[in-house]
Amino acid sequence: MAFRAVHAKWGTVFAHLPDLGCEQSWEAVWKVKPPAPIACAECRHPMYAKTSHSGLRFFAHAPHAPDCEIARQGESEAHHLLKLELASAARDAGAHAEMEVRAPDGSWRADVLATDPGGEWTMALEAQLSPITAADITARTVRMREHGVTSCWFSDRPRPPWLGTVPSIRLAADADGGLTVVEGLARFTGSGWQVPPQASLTDFLRWVFAGKVLPHAPLTTLRYPLRQLPQVWTAPQYVIAEDAYLAEEEKRKRYQQERERLQQERQADYRKKRDKELAQKRARNAESRARAIANATIVEERARQPHRRAESKLHDELMERADVQGAVAFLASDAYNIPVTAGWSSSEGHWAGGVPLIRTDERVPTAVLDPEPGQLTGDSFRLLAGLLLLFSTKARKERFERNTRRRRKVPIDGWHTDFLADLPAQALALSGARAHRRRKPEECTCPQPQLVAKISRAEYPAEPAEEMGPAAGLYTAVCRSCGRSYARPWRRVLAKGPEPEEANRAGSVIPPCVPAIGEGSAS
Repeated sequence: MAFRAVHAKWGTVFAHLPDLGCEQSWEAVWKVKPPAPIACAECRHPMYAKTSHSGLRFFAHAPHAPDCEIARQGESEAHHLLKLELASAARDAGAHAEMEVRAPDGSWRADVLATDPGGEWTMALEAQLSPITAADITARTVRMREHGVTSCWFSDRPRPPWLGTVPSIRLAADADGGLTVVEGLARFTGSGWQVPPQASLTDFLRWVFAGKVLPHAPLTTLRYPLRQLPQVWTAPQYVIAEDAYLAEEEKRKRYQQERERLQQERQADYRKKRDKELAQKRARNAESRARAIANATIVEERARQPHRRAESKLHDELMERADVQGAVAFLASDAYNIPVTAGWSSSEGHWAGGVPLIRTDERVPTAVLDPEPGQLTGDSFRLLAGLLLLFSTKARKERFERNTRRRRKVPIDGWHTDFLADLPAQALALSGARAHRRRKPEECTCPQPQLVAKISRAEYPAEPAEEMGPAAGLYTAVCRSCGRSYARPWRRVLAKGPEPEEANRAGSVIPPCVPAIGEGSAS
């Protein structure tokens, strides 16, 4: 099936043209006798005019034709119809169009070859309906370009896979039966490519021939419903718009990078300044904690003096507690390898209600067992911030950290905490109840107590009695022998002096007792 042939007298004739391209009618070559002298433009074998069932006019080879490329094509009627549409639209767009034009060296054949009447350009319009690979269609395009012929490929199939690989357009029939460009033509708006208003095939070719649209490889995404095509046809101003957008995006990106760089520099300067301030704070805190530990060491040494029997007995009671024994064993294990014992100064307030654990070799405070967050003061905070805080259970550890965080009493480097995981729960419950219960003052049990009454920061002699005296309801009596409070009835004792009359004349003021608690030794 061919649309071009050579007449012996008229020259080249075209079946798709009403005047055959030589001012002759179709009836002059169709069904005439003798047959019209028509031959193939390629092999020069005789041809005759034919009409298909749908009315399509074409030329066919006579029997016994040689191995001719046109005879081998076997193109479908749809393909020939699309070539006719391309040729007709090219002529309507102002170009000269010929069908089935072969290259001078035979390396390619154009379905429709459109040329400028002024001879400035030549373009091949290719109808491609059958499957073809991207490599093959690219190779055919390159061969045409080597001869100075540009090309545009057309298809009316729904999704040709090669679309966009080469300059190409997908067509579809409109309501009036004409062909309209539906894919492959795009315009740039804002920040991406969009679908332009539909254009007819004739308008598209008119724009192409006039240089108003050209192939372009998009550098930004094609918005839905456009497919991401490697090439589209667009106007030069849209290419410029995309370049301007990309330049602005690059400028914005560089600006953002510069902002991020400056922000990182500011953050680095801030971190450097903060680290310097933290280092200074750590140095000051280290000094204050060292002083607090030194003071606590001095207090511990004083508590270990032979005459401090109350502290000695308290130490013995602490060492019998299961939680204290567990803490001593825990610190002596491989985790810390520190030999400790319960401190004698446990009654001091700077331990925040916890049990101090003192190194047995150096007698330096090392840890505190179960401190209470509610008893943290300035002195205890500075002391505990430099020590290990041990807790009987994990829950107590979390409770301490939670409450100190709520009270905003947390060192800048946080608390150094740990908990005993291997102590039996029952023993922890019993010992913990004793540890966190407010300790009652121990009472005197001496058979012959030596009492003094503490009144207005002075001490006055007192003695046991069968009933409470008037001063016993307001003041406290302490035994000088054991240092414990005396809870049973007592009364003041008048100092020995002159006779009652002389005493009355001298006044009723009784001088204080000279020795103070803990300064003498009596047992």
